[in-house]
Amino acid sequence: MTETLFFHNPRCSKSRGALELLQEKNLDIRVVRYLENPPSAAELKVLLDKLGMPARKLLRTGEEIYKTLNLADPGLSEEALIDVMVTHPILIERPILIVGNKAVIGRPPETVLELLP
Repeated sequence: MTETLFFHNPRCSKSRGALELLQEKNLDIRVVRYLENPPSAAELKVLLDKLGMPARKLLRTGEEIYKTLNLADPGLSEEALIDVMVTHPILIERPILIVGNKAVIGRPPETVLELLP
């Protein structure tokens, strides 16, 4: 069976909403509180591949640390952006559902249902 992971921040209403939708389906989901257990750089690279997006698109641009670290600088490399997300996981957009080789950001929360059979 394909493992299903859900990157969750319980303080986020969108994340809570997406998790509720998934729980209604009675799926076997491993919930990862990514702020407490952030992904490694290698795991983030795999995640970005599954999402089909560059690191910059996964950044939460409204976070204060985004401004403080001047992450809007277009000269920052993919590696640099990944490294900053590992160090500051609050910058990772959420929630994220991963099913096998595909992933989706749950914004709006109903988007997570797209990956379900």
